[in-house]
Parts: sequence; structure tokens; C-alpha cells
Amino acid sequence: MKNKKLLSDTTEIAEPKNGKASETNGAKAAAKAKAKAGAGSIAQNMLPDDYRPSEDEDFMNPLQLLYFQKKLESWKAELLDDASDTITGLSQENLHQPDQMDRAQIESNAALDLRTRDRERKLLQKIEAALRRIDDGSYGYCVETDEPINLRRLEARPIASLSLHAQERHERMERVHRDD
Repeated sequence: MKNKKLLSDTTEIAEPKNGKASETNGAKAAAKAKAKAGAGSIAQNMLPDDYRPSEDEDFMNPLQLLYFQKKLESWKAELLDDASDTITGLSQENLHQPDQMDRAQIESNAALDLRTRDRERKLLQKIEAALRRIDDGSYGYCVETDEPINLRRLEARPIASLSLHAQERHERMERVHRDD
């Protein structure tokens, strides 16, 4: 991390590109390091079944990281099971139907299933990226602005890598620069 200056053994302040150090970035960096260090030890303990991240806790504490990791891993397992079921279903379908309408319906359904699985393949890549961000301590922080992503946004979309404002800005730029 080339933009960081170590002030002491425990305090780290990030130095943004403009050269001015930011205390909030330093606090965030320290929180990331603390969460990463504690994530391994908490993983051995069971996460309470009724646990939900709240705004009252430290952002991306070990419990929150474990909660989102489990949520992402269960989503990934569900998608992989669906893909396996699709492969099994497609290999067992009989395309040798005497009726052309039946054959056309089977082919149409197969094409729809394959399109759905392709979308899910892309989603699996995003889930893997989110799991890597959990491992490297950057999960929950916007990749563009380095600000914390709202917990409600992460709860609704655990693969989110942009804060709401950064996502809106990204979508506006996409609309402006898209080919019509």
C-alpha cells in the first residue's frame, strides 16, 4: 500500500493522492486490520443463528465479516446446485419427440435455462470476488471512494463493491456513454 505512512506500531494514517492525510481513512485502515486479525478466531466459534449486522457495531467487525462470508458461501452453493440440476436435466431430456411443438418447447426451455446459467456464472464470479475482498480485508468498503458501504445495501446485495453514491455515478456515466 504505497499511500500509507506508519506513525506508530498501532496507528496508521492513509495518505490520499492529494498528499493530505485523513484521520478517517487511518481509522478505517486500523479497523480493517483489526477485523482481519479477528476474523480467523471468530470463525472457529459459531455465528448466532439470529445474528444480523447493525449500525451500532463497529463496521466490518469479525462477526459481520463472518455473517457476510456465510451468506455469500450459501448463495454460491445454491447457484452451483442449480447449475448441476440444469446439467442433469439437459442431459436427460429427450429431444426425439414425434411432435414438432413438443420438441420446440423443449429446445426453448433448454435455451432459457442456459441463458439463466450464464447469468449465474457471472454472478458466481462476483461472489468469488466478494469472498476475496473478505479475505483481504477490503469487503464492505467502496472500491472507488474507499468509504464504508451501507449495511442495508450489503444485506440486500452482498456482492456490492460500490457505495450507493458511487454506483449511481457509475450508472449515470454508463447512460451518458452508452451506444444507442
